[in-house]
Amino acid sequence: MLLGITLGLLALLAAAGWLAGPPLWAAWQRARWTARPFPSAWRAILRRRLPLYRRLPPPLQRQLQRHVQVLLASVPFIGCQGQRITDEVRVLVAAQAALLLLGRPAGSFRGLRQVLVYPGPFVVERPVNQGGVVQDHRRVLVGESWQQGQLILSWPDVLAGAADADDGRNVVIHEFAHQLDQENGAANGAPHLGDPRAYAGWSATLGAAYAELQRQLAAGGPTLIDPYGATDPGEFFAVVSELFFERPAALAAVHPALYAEFARYYRCDPVAWS
Repeated sequence: MLLGITLGLLALLAAAGWLAGPPLWAAWQRARWTARPFPSAWRAILRRRLPLYRRLPPPLQRQLQRHVQVLLASVPFIGCQGQRITDEVRVLVAAQAALLLLGRPAGSFRGLRQVLVYPGPFVVERPVNQGGVVQDHRRVLVGESWQQGQLILSWPDVLAGAADADDGRNVVIHEFAHQLDQENGAANGAPHLGDPRAYAGWSATLGAAYAELQRQLAAGGPTLIDPYGATDPGEFFAVVSELFFERPAALAAVHPALYAEFARYYRCDPVAWS
């Protein structure tokens, strides 16, 4: 009887979605995907490979599972250079990405079109202007997010980021933070905040912390925030996102205003998880 009611509700949502357009259609799809039981094999992967999942309160674990179901149903994963795409690859990437959506039950990475996974670091070429001469510059990367909707990851680095939940380094969190930042244009450290009035406080707090990081590095002093965050505001946002989820107590202690801004943006409080 319950199954019949559920299927009937989904059918009504589907019909309403066709009539009302994309928002209701997306809600119908999400309801359909998350109505299925979360596979026990996927849960075993999370318990074995992702210590941060084990820290989450049970309601947040269930919410993370639903986000994983939606991501895996809606985003294709493509193996490159011989990388096999297994359930472990898909679930572990999706679960770490889903951490960024825990405060948003209906949240998603709206611009994401596909995830490419390599068996190790990969090489990209970018044109660089050096003294008026444009030359191809080769870089070795472990992750990259493109505004066009592609996200690229090195599988060994995905595993390493998942295994250590306390080092503040996580390539999946970093690149998916870029995806959020790129939803309203190029990654510039100012993602969509919802309320236009929130940008003044966001800009002031992140701008001050960014300038402080650059001063500390110029003076040769130690920093909690990885020096790569001083590259530009977009990288600063992604690097601090890694700290927010993996070393929240340290971030809250050293940069309380920064932590508060990220807690408002991500709508969660990772300090409470531990």
